[in-house]
Parts: sequence; C-alpha cells; structure tokens
Amino acid sequence: MSLNSSLKRLSIFFLFLSSFAFGQEKEDDTRKLKKVGVLFNNAKQNNFLFSDKDYDYKTNTFKAQLFYSLRKGENWDINLIVQPQFQIAEHQLLNIFFVTPDEPNFEDLRDRYSQKKTISLYAFELGFQLRKELLDSLFFESTLGLGVAYIDVETERLAQGFTFLENLSVGLAYQLKNTEFYLGTNVGHVSNFNIQKPNSGYDLLGFEIGYRIYIN
Repeated sequence: MSLNSSLKRLSIFFLFLSSFAFGQEKEDDTRKLKKVGVLFNNAKQNNFLFSDKDYDYKTNTFKAQLFYSLRKGENWDINLIVQPQFQIAEHQLLNIFFVTPDEPNFEDLRDRYSQKKTISLYAFELGFQLRKELLDSLFFESTLGLGVAYIDVETERLAQGFTFLENLSVGLAYQLKNTEFYLGTNVGHVSNFNIQKPNSGYDLLGFEIGYRIYIN
C-alpha cells in the first residue's frame, strides 16, 4: 500500500474520530484564535518505515502556526491550525534507470536529475487536530494536514510548479503557564494528483518540535 493511499485511509479514520468528538460538544467560546506558534520539522525519505533506493530526499520545514478552537469535547478537542510554511530540500536521483529510454532526451534527463540539487517549496496548509489531555498539563495530539504548494525545481519524481502535500503528525504537548512545548513525529507525501507529469512524488518520515504562546 502506498503512503498516499494510507494517508487517505487515515483521513477517513480522522474524520470518524472528529464526528465522535463533535457529539460530545460543550459550550465554549470556540472558533477563536487561541495560540500562535512556530514549528520545525526535519524529515527524509530513507528511513526504517519506507525506503526507495531510486532517490534520496531530505527536507527541513519551518512553519508559522495559528491555532483556532473548533470544538471542545468531553474527551477530545478539535482544533484548526493555519500554517504557512517554507521547506528547503536536497534531492538526488540515485538510480539513473528510473528515467526510461521511452522519454524524450532520456540521457540528458538522467544526467540532469542525477545531480544533487536544492529545492524550495512554499506551502499553505490547514491542520485538523484532535487533542486529549492525558495528565495535568500533558496533551496527546494527532493532526492531519492538507495543503497546496509551489515547488521551484523539477526532478524525475515531480514537476515544477503547483503541487499538494499531506501530513499526519502525532505527538505530545506540555503546557507551562501561557506557553506550550510540542514534540512529535510525522509522515508526509508530496505530489500533484497527476495535474502534471512526472508525478511519482516524495514520501517522508521525520520528527518535529514546536513552541506556542496562548493569547486567550
């Protein structure tokens, strides 16, 4: 099963949990900006979960985050995270035979794609978060992120230009007075839904850390 299809299945599961939390709504001043924060994510393609010997891809992501409360539940809270971001990645084609002879100028493409290159990606992502308090001031969080992006370099796996990203993050947040610290892990996928070719996309696994400030 591909990472892309797995994330779609997880999206359905996430929506199921969301509907469960909606059913336990409490009165509260929801839909207001509650927190602002920043997040750093480091991820790569070559890892224990999945690894593709055709290419190498690793990225650092910097996100600004705005947290909105959507629902307060008896067990689960639902939040919306607005998170514009910038990613800088390193990419290299390792298996030149991934570019097949049926492609025009395939030898030139093999030479160009096999050079290590730096890629910039600019994205706007919405994160739909489920959050539950485990202990006093310690929270479990699961966030499904969906976004649109622009990628500035074409590779053998993804065309330059408009693309999409999907992320699933799981982690813990610790609240200390009016601030919060977050540590988690995430899986991600970047592709353009066959709007352009090529579209093999990138699969990633990484860790992330965040810092937040409550404003309400």
